Amino acid sequence: MECVLGLVGRDFAVVAADTSAVQSILVHKTDEDKVMVLDSHKLMGASGEPGDRVQFTEYIQKNLHLYQFRNTIPLSTAATANFTRGELATALRKNPYMVNVILGGYDKDVGASLYYIDYIATLHKIDKGAFGYGSYFCLSLMDKLYHPDMTLEEAVDLVDKCIKEIRLRLVVAPQNFVIKVVDKDGARELARRELVGDSASAEAAAATTVAA
Repeated sequence: MECVLGLVGRDFAVVAADTSAVQSILVHKTDEDKVMVLDSHKLMGASGEPGDRVQFTEYIQKNLHLYQFRNTIPLSTAATANFTRGELATALRKNPYMVNVILGGYDKDVGASLYYIDYIATLHKIDKGAFGYGSYFCLSLMDKLYHPDMTLEEAVDLVDKCIKEIRLRLVVAPQNFVIKVVDKDGARELARRELVGDSASAEAAAATTVAA
C-alpha cells in the first residue's frame, strides 16, 4: 500500500512518501524514510520491493557522489534522471529492480524539475505525479488543484489533501508520511505527517483501564 508523490512549484520541487515498511499483512515499522537525499540539490522518492528500493537508491546516490569526485561538478537533474533510467534499463534485461522512482531536483540554470521513472525504465519529465495505490486519489486531486505557479505553502497544502484522502479512502492506509523539498537552498526534510490520534486514544484507554 505504498504511495510516493511529487510536484513542481514556482521555484521548488516537493517529494512525499509514506513511511511504512510492510510485508504481506504485517507492518514491520512506520518510520522508514523512502525519500533519499541524493546530493545537495536532488531528492529521490522510491516505492517497490524493500530490498530493491534500498539497494537501488543507495547505488544511484553513491554513483552521483563518485561522478562529482571524479569530475568536480555534480550531474544535473536531467542527467541524473537519464542515468537512473539507463541503470533500470540495463537491469531489466538481467535482474530487474522492482522500483518506481520520482526524482526531484533544482539546477541554477533550469530551476526545479521532476521526473517519473518506473520499473521498466520509462522516463518522463512531469509537473506532478504519484506511484502506488494512493496515486488513484492523488492524481485526480492534483489534476483539479495543481497549477504550475504554486507557492510552497500551496504545494504542501495539496500534499496534505492527498494524504488525507489516502487515509480516508484506502482500505489499508499508511499511517505516517514524510515531506521533503528541494529549491535553491538545497534538499531537506520539510515536515512529517504522523497519525497520532489512534495511539493517543489507545494510551487514554489503557490509562483508564489501569485506573479502574
